[in-house]
Amino acid sequence: MRGHRPFPLVRVMHIITGLGTGGAEMMLLKLLSGQDGGGGGHLVVALGPDGAVTDRIRSMGAAVHSLGMAGGRPPSPAAVRRLFKLSRDYRPQVIQGWMYHGNLMASLVGCLAPGRPPVIWNIRQALYDIGREKRMTVLIMRLGARMSLLPGRIIYNSRAGAEQHEKMGYARGRTLIIPNGFDCGRFRPSPEARALVRRRLGVPDDALLIGLIARYHPVKDHANFFAAAAKLASRRSDAHFALAGAMVDEGNRELAGMIDNAGLRRRVHLMGEQANMPEIDAALDVATSSSVSEGFPNVIGEAMACGVPCVVTDVGDSALIVGDTGKVVPPKNSDALAAGWAAISDMGPERRKALGGAARRRIVERYSLQDVVARYVQLYSDTALERRPVPAEAGYGNQKQSPGRR
Repeated sequence: MRGHRPFPLVRVMHIITGLGTGGAEMMLLKLLSGQDGGGGGHLVVALGPDGAVTDRIRSMGAAVHSLGMAGGRPPSPAAVRRLFKLSRDYRPQVIQGWMYHGNLMASLVGCLAPGRPPVIWNIRQALYDIGREKRMTVLIMRLGARMSLLPGRIIYNSRAGAEQHEKMGYARGRTLIIPNGFDCGRFRPSPEARALVRRRLGVPDDALLIGLIARYHPVKDHANFFAAAAKLASRRSDAHFALAGAMVDEGNRELAGMIDNAGLRRRVHLMGEQANMPEIDAALDVATSSSVSEGFPNVIGEAMACGVPCVVTDVGDSALIVGDTGKVVPPKNSDALAAGWAAISDMGPERRKALGGAARRRIVERYSLQDVVARYVQLYSDTALERRPVPAEAGYGNQKQSPGRR
């Protein structure tokens, strides 16, 4: 990391709901990995049990404690006592909450911890349909709105998420938008990866490969994706479709029914959850998001960093990320989605490669991991020193904030 002070100068206690592979967990992992000196000096407390990224966070030098609380249930007295003991032993200078449950626990600990350290909240979710959330989660969301004057700042990773939560009652004066950051050294174009993945899938080198990286969930609108895929396949005999994500596999009967109804059985490649996302992204000709709601979709930024042009539905911050390096179409419109794919695929390999190059430059210039981490470093430093944090309007994506300036 260029030009910033390493994290250990500020003792930060992170309180997060769990340590799985969700967006908040992965951003915390990237935050710790993207700084000088790793995660040394940081304490990560998961309200739930150990998860997929626990060992990876520990390998960076951060102390990790999991309280083992059951999801959606109120914290037990024993878990609360342990949390307060950790705060007394660690004596954090800043407490960072992650997501709704972690945010409220962070504020509770902040009120009672030695020295009453300042608290920052982090919300990484767009509000698609609150009726789909668990009852306890909705209660926690609404309680968070009532308590939202307690933290010094509320970090959102998207403008859409910030606006939706402010309408719900979250304090506008606390808003700070820090977008997701991308490791452009890990996510990059790779002809070798392109050839390898296509060989594994049985997709010819010169075929058109369109990818959807998303868990199976109504908000991702796989039905719209396959309706559009059928339309494109009717005019492009070389079109193939690669999908990855949780429950995106042959065992998903609903998904299999969509594929069969679209007549795409021989053209669709289901990969399930994958750890080698840089390789998969690099194998695509076009990446897409067919979602009906998003905040700041990591999968689009990652594909762009690999030099892949994207077609996205106009939800959340998707259009802002893509800019003029891809196509933006209305949600729930399979004709528009298919037309967006056709517009890019009809460019031919060379023009498509040039557009992908522009997409990568956009990510490098506006959303690099090192710049995003630098903003967190600056915020933690300013908060610990009781100086005014970075203004909410500064540095969103395309405005870089020099960590050494006040």
